[in-house]
Amino acid sequence: GLNIMPLICTSQYDSTKFKNPHSFDPTHFLDANGLFKKNEAFMAFSAGKRICLGEGLAQMELFIFFTTILQNLTPEPLVDPKDIDITPESSGLGNIPRPYKMCLVPR
Repeated sequence: GLNIMPLICTSQYDSTKFKNPHSFDPTHFLDANGLFKKNEAFMAFSAGKRICLGEGLAQMELFIFFTTILQNLTPEPLVDPKDIDITPESSGLGNIPRPYKMCLVPR
């Protein structure tokens, strides 16, 4: 048989699906009222028969994890937010977010 695997990064940089494909832009996932809208071009867990079986569990765990953090702690950057470089580093397998430090202050 022949294995066919989607090259997911190509869909993430499609200018017909994303207004600014090469920059971090949360409006890719917001409608005119600022509410979340699903973008079918975004495939965080792959597509088709090879989709990750743990997608539902991963999303629930991430939601609970971040909700608990935000209920108990306030995230604060250690530097001015304008000075944070959010341009990802490229590797042979994809883009890697740059590390930066922040402080979680108890509420």
